[in-house]
Amino acid sequence: MYTLISNQDNRELPDTVKPSGESLRKDTAHYYDECYWDYLLTWCNSENLAFHYGYWDQDTPYQHHDALLNKNQVLYDAAGIKPTDRVLDAGCGVGGSSIWMAKNYGNRATGLTVSQQQAKYGAKHAKRQGVGRLVDFEVADFCQMPFEDESYDVVWALESSCYALNKGDFLKEAWRVLRPGGRVVVCDGFFTRREFNQAEWNEILICLNGWAVPNLCIKDEFSGMLEQNGFHDVTMRDLMPETMDSINYMLRVAKRLRPIQKASEWLGLRTEGQTANYLVGISQHYLFTNNITAYCIFTGQK
Repeated sequence: MYTLISNQDNRELPDTVKPSGESLRKDTAHYYDECYWDYLLTWCNSENLAFHYGYWDQDTPYQHHDALLNKNQVLYDAAGIKPTDRVLDAGCGVGGSSIWMAKNYGNRATGLTVSQQQAKYGAKHAKRQGVGRLVDFEVADFCQMPFEDESYDVVWALESSCYALNKGDFLKEAWRVLRPGGRVVVCDGFFTRREFNQAEWNEILICLNGWAVPNLCIKDEFSGMLEQNGFHDVTMRDLMPETMDSINYMLRVAKRLRPIQKASEWLGLRTEGQTANYLVGISQHYLFTNNITAYCIFTGQK
């Protein structure tokens, strides 16, 4: 039996030394640089630039592309963002959400990433989509942001807070850079419990290692972490019903690509990181359908 320890998300790894912040930043940057084309060719496209799950409203027959874009709208509405708000997209990928906000609402947004390559790609995509004057990119750790106090109205973290070894460090920085009355919105996967059997732990490690994620927070503890770091009016919404179609879609993509993956491995055309990323497509479905992980959106106000 494997048990998570502490409310700061440190997980128990047998015979493993917990990584440093610097090594985690390098691992995260390397993963996304290595798998950039995997995302663009098998998951998103050059318009939505979405490195995240989609939001499928059961009353509307969205296509995958539409569901990915719709996730941005869900977070935008949940955080009560206004066109005049300045938004920090913490863990921005190649700028999909920042570009979407600028195109649809005219927001000024800063994308923050640990990858020089992502920042470069993001700037090119923003310029290509006509919002280069509204969106800029910075390369830094969102647990040690290079911004002055009270610089932003909104801190946006779409499937990125999981990359903080200690989620409290990220929330502390988010609170610091927000103006009074500012909001944080966090959408991510969360563990539903602390204890796992061997089979469950094996699948968990495939997902954590494949996506270069150090750990996940416990769902029932994250609201308390927001409050501990100064936020009030904290809300939580379970998005599993609207995310399940995306989870299933990822599984279907992985199964469809299995022959290509196997052949590419045999020919030496896939790196270890790319293969690990592929395997997550199957294991993520196991975690969600076995109620090991949940998918939620949290908001809080400074």
